[in-house]
Amino acid sequence: MSGPCDDLRVIDLSSGPVGGVATMVLGDFGADVIKIERPGGDPLRRLPSAPMWLRGKRSAVLDLTEAGDRARLHELVAGADVVVASFRPGRAEALGADHATLSAINPRLVYCSISGWGPRGPYAQYPADEAIVSAKTGRMRSFFGFAPRPAPYFSPLQVGVHGAAQSAITGILAALFARDRLGAGQLVETSLLQGQFPQDLFGLVRTQLQRDFADEFPPPAPAPARITLQYLPVMASDGRWIQFANLVEHLFHAMIAAVGLSEIYGDPRFATAPTLANQEDHDALRTLILERVRERPADEWMEIFRANGNVAAEPFETPQRALSNTDLLVNGEVVETEHPRLGRLRQLGPLARLTVTPGAVGGPDPLLGEHTSEVLAEAPRAPSAPPATSGNGATAPAPRHPLEGVTVVEFATVIAVPLGASLLADLGARVIKVESLEGDPHRGMGAGLGAYVGASKTTAGKDSICIDLKAPEGQRIAQQIIERSDIVIHNFRPGVPERLGIGYEQARALRPDIIYIPATGYGPDGPSAHRPAAHPIPGAACGGALFQAGRDGAPSDVASIEELREGSGWLYGANETSPDPNTSVVLASAAMLGLHARRRTGEGQQIFLSMLGANAYANYDDFLSYEGKPERPTVDADVLGFSALYRLYPARSGWVMLAVSSAAQWPALCAALGRPDLASDPRFATAEDRREADDALAEALTELLAAKDADEWEAELIPAGVPCVRADVHTPGTFLRDEEHMRANGFANEAEHAIWGPYQRWGPTVTFSGTPGRYGPGVLAGEQTDSILEELGYGAADIADLRARRVVTSEQPMALAARA
Repeated sequence: MSGPCDDLRVIDLSSGPVGGVATMVLGDFGADVIKIERPGGDPLRRLPSAPMWLRGKRSAVLDLTEAGDRARLHELVAGADVVVASFRPGRAEALGADHATLSAINPRLVYCSISGWGPRGPYAQYPADEAIVSAKTGRMRSFFGFAPRPAPYFSPLQVGVHGAAQSAITGILAALFARDRLGAGQLVETSLLQGQFPQDLFGLVRTQLQRDFADEFPPPAPAPARITLQYLPVMASDGRWIQFANLVEHLFHAMIAAVGLSEIYGDPRFATAPTLANQEDHDALRTLILERVRERPADEWMEIFRANGNVAAEPFETPQRALSNTDLLVNGEVVETEHPRLGRLRQLGPLARLTVTPGAVGGPDPLLGEHTSEVLAEAPRAPSAPPATSGNGATAPAPRHPLEGVTVVEFATVIAVPLGASLLADLGARVIKVESLEGDPHRGMGAGLGAYVGASKTTAGKDSICIDLKAPEGQRIAQQIIERSDIVIHNFRPGVPERLGIGYEQARALRPDIIYIPATGYGPDGPSAHRPAAHPIPGAACGGALFQAGRDGAPSDVASIEELREGSGWLYGANETSPDPNTSVVLASAAMLGLHARRRTGEGQQIFLSMLGANAYANYDDFLSYEGKPERPTVDADVLGFSALYRLYPARSGWVMLAVSSAAQWPALCAALGRPDLASDPRFATAEDRREADDALAEALTELLAAKDADEWEAELIPAGVPCVRADVHTPGTFLRDEEHMRANGFANEAEHAIWGPYQRWGPTVTFSGTPGRYGPGVLAGEQTDSILEELGYGAADIADLRARRVVTSEQPMALAARA
């Protein structure tokens, strides 16, 4: 069976890893990707990860400042399906490579524009740099409390790059899906800023509700209490750290039994663990667990935990060590190939495992211009043709939204998978969330109105029905929903769906062309397939947590319990929540690959993806190894940044993030600081000199940047071409709520919640010029139970009977005082 995208030709005009990863994935699944490079090549070919995100492509060199080469590009575009570009706003027009110009040549073209900040607004021309976006939007300030010093903390994991790359994939495939009914392509846009939207799980909604309903939010717990016993990092006797992630109560009890501490339940202080009455008892039990795990080496503990099967735990690793993870290898999420220039190359495998139309890692990255003659000599090609009619023989109506008419049924809990389903709802799919009678456990994580905040994001745009799936009648209702659906998504461990009557074969019997997506912690085939997982597991196992922790963040030589507690707390803060949304964006891409495959073949299929594999993609920059590959940069011990030219600095007032990464930016910085002599200082003359004298350069810049306020530096350095922004004004919630830039780009979408009424919900991760998305509110558990049952043919008396026997139910919402 061919790949799902082998009907597509993609012209990649982008530079760097955002467009590079997006087009790599399309190429892995069959697309013919032609990378058009400027003379001298993509300047980001120098990145150590480039051999991976350039794989499977053909390279042609065109100078788009020359009329002849622009004409050659236009000839190629006439036969293309997709163009991916990453020009700064305004630049594409000057090169004749903008959407308006190219879509006039080929009206069926899907043009995906990837920028730093979106096309409009006060920051549209700011540098498209991950650290600059993270600092300006409050991500770096969200690490306040990570450690004692009161300052923002550098965030090295490129979640914006990952989110934007996956949003580009999702948006391109959604626009192609809509193209069959529109008869035309459209402009698809995403950005590093939008790539970070999924990461804000609570901030935007909490910011608004705390302003409007302050009395409904208890004061935050002190920092030590926020270190939950379920998510505790622990150190083994050999100095290796292990991350626990036993959020669900029965998993916590399994962990306590596995480490041999079951006697704690006989102590009145700990009888209600993991929920304890006071801080003293919490600290005492935390110490007991830390001390017990120090009694054995990490490998022994992991053998015990894996044998138990109900303990969520993984060692903290780097991406280079994670490339040997057995589950990743067995599931094909890491593959090894022979590269003609680099030798043995171990790298990311295909994004997901499509069982009927699988992907495959493409050939080696091309040399610059290797295929120029070949590409330009090829006969003209027509873009892939649409189906002539809809299934009933009538012309399909034009859709209002990209996925209008698609129904998704979701059997999933907490964040990673439900949030991924909400991304599909934003594209216009109808998503029916099937919850237990008690509702998704995520709904209970918080107090008062705060318990509703997180679920407002993970249920956005959905319909919800609460069903007892252990009851035969409940299973019949779920099966009726599946029969009317296009996609089934769940995050059950293997075997559970079958017991509930919603396994793949059961679903396929109801709907033969169903797309069925189990999204689990480890994937279907490895030794950990049946083990539980939550967001700290891939954070630890794939390298993101150690990356964030900094150079000295995981000490292996700890002398006292106080040092052990301090190290555990540091790693707890470093292993942030990003692995959940990192998985969500991959889930949306995988679902779109399945829809695109079904559009071409008429067949449904199972699609497997894992949290581990998704977060390997989020660590793309180091998830490959080859002889001579440069090491991943290390964050300094104070978590300020990578180097003197790429780090946080205190200004006279406030903090700035300086991100000088090109040769031209260094003399521009020196001139803007009023010290042009630094550019010719022998200590700093070349990039190598600056690396060697990094401490001296940091000292000099610290002194210079302390002379003005952070806002002044941003106002002076950005126009001078030097990436530098203030880093300590916003939290993500206040940036998303208060900044005019959000409204200028259409990122401030309003919705109506059943409890608190109108509010600004999270913005679109990808936008469409012809078929805009649909941005609905979060919903209550079972808010649509009755209306869904009515659609299925149940009458009022039937519904009342089902409710009386607790086969179905709905949440009773809290009452709120008037809005302030």
